[in-house]
Order: sequence, then structure tokens, then C-alpha cells
Amino acid sequence: MRWCRAPLHRPLLRVDMGLTQTRASLLIVLGGCMWGVYWLPLRHLEGVGFTGASAGIALYIGCLVVLLPFTLQFGATIRTQWRVLLFSSLLTGAAFSLFTTALALTDVIRAILLFYLTPAWSTILGLLFLGERLDRARILALLFAFVGLAVILGGNGGIPIPRTTGDIFALLSGIFWAVGSMGLLKAPDVPARVQVFGFFLGALALSLITLFVMQGQRGVHISVSWDPIVMGYVLIYTLYMIPMVFLTILPATVLPPARIGVLLMSEVVVGAISAALLSGEAFGAREALGTLLIIAAALFEVLGKRNNPSA
Repeated sequence: MRWCRAPLHRPLLRVDMGLTQTRASLLIVLGGCMWGVYWLPLRHLEGVGFTGASAGIALYIGCLVVLLPFTLQFGATIRTQWRVLLFSSLLTGAAFSLFTTALALTDVIRAILLFYLTPAWSTILGLLFLGERLDRARILALLFAFVGLAVILGGNGGIPIPRTTGDIFALLSGIFWAVGSMGLLKAPDVPARVQVFGFFLGALALSLITLFVMQGQRGVHISVSWDPIVMGYVLIYTLYMIPMVFLTILPATVLPPARIGVLLMSEVVVGAISAALLSGEAFGAREALGTLLIIAAALFEVLGKRNNPSA
């Protein structure tokens, strides 16, 4: 998840964590790696009865319950910044919900790569709304991203467009994330805990809508045995998700944007490798080529940011 894209210029955590750039770099790589294998807990929950949107719903509720006591003290901030939170945290949370559901409805590598087209959407939004210029690096980012999209979606020789619900959700998740990230740039004074709480709240809201609208279709029904073991799994994965999110926020307080963008490549690399080795899904030359193209697009987007510090 390109979570750090938003807070790069104005850190959301106003806390001196004693982080050196080396330690922060290690944290952001670790956070990216955790995102890369996020699909494994989801598949495990699916195996014990949670499917599609319902797996995410259980995890988001768990995260909100854990974070609530640490968020209540910021009630005044929430009351004054609720418009920003609606646009930014809730929208990026909705993107996370779409991505989570996509992981249950389509192949892992397809979901990851389609989400990771965010460099293309971020570049387009930057050109339209942030006054950024279309330089060579951004042109290459767009070119590689859309060629990668064609490779991923054109495996059957037809027109490379998303045809399944999972593919559509994964593609939309990247667009939602890019738009929500623009709002995060306008929220420098909102504490990280509030942003993360709003993030999970937005994810829960859209997941509930998805469950209601799509009930009866594949991946959205619930059949769960609520025994202590199942609840234990939910708790364990909840405690996995919360640090996963914070690990991709904390380093933004000390690292320059270009380095964060490069280090976050750990997500798509680990996601591709873990999917190839553990998912049991097909991973051949087309998937490998799509992975390389998407990574290249992200690297060119980072290069464009580095060459234009005001962006």
C-alpha cells in the first residue's frame, strides 16, 4: 500500500521517536513486506468461514475496538477536522476495503498489481489538481503503468479491460487511494491515530455497503463458527494490521519522499513472490512482466517527484 505517499511533506506524527534515517528505512521496508503478505491472513479467515468483504469487516471492527481508547482524547480535533477526515482517511479506508475484497475475489497478484497502478492515477491527479508538470519521468510512469495494465488484463487475447468483480474492485481501490491521498496532504495537524482510526472506519463502512449490495454473490456471504479459536484468529490478525499501517506512517517523519517511494517497492515484490510460491495460483511470464512494468512505473513516478521538489 502506498500509504506514505500522503504524509510525505507534512508528517502526521508530531512525536520524536528518535528515528534515524537508517532505522526509518528499515521500518518502511518492513511495513511494505507486511502489506505484501496481507493476503495470507485473509485467505486463512476465508478458510474458517469468512469470505470476501466479511473477512475485512471482522478485522476492521477489531482494529477500531483496539484503537478507540487511544483516539477518544482527540475528540476536539475530530470535531474540527471532520471534513478533512471524511475526504482523506475515510476515502483511503474505502480503498483498503475494495483492495481487501478484491484479494478474495480475484488472483492475489492481479489484485496487488491492479491496486499498484496508483502511480498512474497519482500522476494524473497531480497534473490536474496540484499544478505538477508532465515531464519525461511522468510520461514514462504513465506509459509503463498502462502497458502493465494491458499485460495484466489481456491474458486471454481480448481487450485488456477488467471483467470480473475482483479486478474492478482492485482497479478502483488504486483510484480511491490516489484521490484520498490528496486529501491527506491537507491534514498536517490531524494526529496519526485519528487518521488511522478514520482509515479503518472508512474501510468498515464501504465493506458493509459491499456486503449489503452484493449479498448472495460469490465472496460476500458469511458462514462462521464463532468459537474461541476463530475469535483468536481475528484478534491475532487485528494485531497484525495495526502495526502494519503505523509502520508505513512513522518513517515519513524523517525520510525524503523519493526514498520512501523506492523502499515501498518491498510490498509489490514480496506480494508477487509470496503469491507465486504460496497462493497456488498461476504465475508465469505474463504475471512477471506485469510486475516489472508496474514497479518501473512506480520508480518513474518517484523520479518525477525527486526532480520536482515542489510537487
